[in-house]
Amino acid sequence: MRPGRRLLFLTGLWTCIGLAAVWWAYAGILWRGAGIVLGAFALADLLRLLRVPLPRIERRIGHTLPLGVWSQVRLTFENPGEQPQRFEVHDLHPAELEVRGMPQALRLQPRERQALRYRLRPPSRGELEFPGCDLRLASPLGLWSRRRFSPLPARVRVFPNFAEISHYTLLATDDRLSQLGVRRRRRRGLGAEFHQLREYRRGDSPRQIDWKASSRVRKLISREYQDERDQRLLFLLDCGRRMRHRNEGGQGHLDEALNALLLLAYVAVRQGDAVGLMTFGGPRRWLAPRKDPSAVNRMLNAVYDLQPTLDAADPLAAARELMQTQTRRAMILIITNSRDEDQQELSAAIRLLRRGHLVVIADLRESALDQTLHDPIGDRDSALLFHSVQGYLQARRSHHERLGYLGAYVLDLLPSQLPIALVNQYFAIKRAGAL
Repeated sequence: MRPGRRLLFLTGLWTCIGLAAVWWAYAGILWRGAGIVLGAFALADLLRLLRVPLPRIERRIGHTLPLGVWSQVRLTFENPGEQPQRFEVHDLHPAELEVRGMPQALRLQPRERQALRYRLRPPSRGELEFPGCDLRLASPLGLWSRRRFSPLPARVRVFPNFAEISHYTLLATDDRLSQLGVRRRRRRGLGAEFHQLREYRRGDSPRQIDWKASSRVRKLISREYQDERDQRLLFLLDCGRRMRHRNEGGQGHLDEALNALLLLAYVAVRQGDAVGLMTFGGPRRWLAPRKDPSAVNRMLNAVYDLQPTLDAADPLAAARELMQTQTRRAMILIITNSRDEDQQELSAAIRLLRRGHLVVIADLRESALDQTLHDPIGDRDSALLFHSVQGYLQARRSHHERLGYLGAYVLDLLPSQLPIALVNQYFAIKRAGAL
């Protein structure tokens, strides 16, 4: 219970009247009378405040929120009493959220319902808990305020931003994948798996002609093939300390990797392939490859709360474990952020995985490196920094060439380039029939 500003003002005025009684005798009589009146009103107002019922509150918020996107929360209040209510409300959201539009003040007439909205943006993935709302009720005369807590528990999960997947879905429906940056070259009839028979078209290879079918219908019939289906794609995701790096926009390497992983998983399932996941260097997650439509949702629910740790990732140990659990040939996609000291273990992991699988490595690099090469050189320190970064990137390219000699497909890219680069690499491998 706290006195309101109005009561503090009246108390200050009453005190001034008491001080005036030192010079003016009649002020003492006024001071005593005013004190009795003020005390009576304050006591009556306090008793009325104690009887003010707590407003009924409903919160409307999605059970899942996308990472880094502003989302709206709606709070609905209803006055169950017979007297007007004035209060200030603050929804007790998790402290790490960015919030706009809170706290807010409301005035409710008897039996009235009102709604207010505010926005929030989660900066990290995981599970969030909303315990309830904090209210500061004002007394009818505004002389007192009382803090009340209204329990309104809710749990919300913050998922990776799936805007890329939604965008891909819309473009795929309209057959406009090139707008997303996905390059799919149409190949007339060429592929690894028989699809259908059709009439011969100018430009078809003579090897496509089905002579038996042509003789039956007395016109040329071509065989049409499609990319082989029912293959396997398995992600090997680094969750170690290298993936803790964040770009200038605050997006972490692991966040970007999850966005790309989910996009490619969606693409692969649409192509009829099975997708699976294994993590290393942090929390252990294992999802066996599946190709049913629910595979992407299953993967989304498994990785939404993944956070990079301070542990050193061990790709060789992960490769050994994977070889024991995945015996059928698959495309193994390793998403990591390597350094010079990781070369030996990463090379050993490639040699092991290449015995039974096709290996693709997506090695992320920091955008600050590219920025340093584009910054103007104005003094000795900037020149030394430029040459040191150039030397580091040259050593990195040499390391990637060695991995290529071992038989791995290597992608050296920025995190923002990862989603479309992975999809393009996947389609290139499917077209080549390398898997």
